[in-house]
Amino acid sequence: MKTPPGSPANTDPEFDRQLDVRGQDCPVPALQARRCLDAMTAGQVLEVLATDPLAELDLQILCERLGHELLAARERAGELAIRIRVSGSRRAGAG
Repeated sequence: MKTPPGSPANTDPEFDRQLDVRGQDCPVPALQARRCLDAMTAGQVLEVLATDPLAELDLQILCERLGHELLAARERAGELAIRIRVSGSRRAGAG
């Protein structure tokens, strides 16, 4: 889910919390992101910085299972920046 430069989706909202998992491999980015998301309130945005190419897919699946919204995923020089909005109606499971 790459956001093309210049597209409307490229104007991401500011984030409330940032998680830096660069250098960590699967499943660490998704596990740490889940801990952060669980501690956040509805409407807040988490930005995850990662270098693992599987992190984007893992976080997309995590969002689908927990009911959060993956807002944007951008890659630059082998680093991913993924933004997730916390849902007000969280789903059970995904553990």
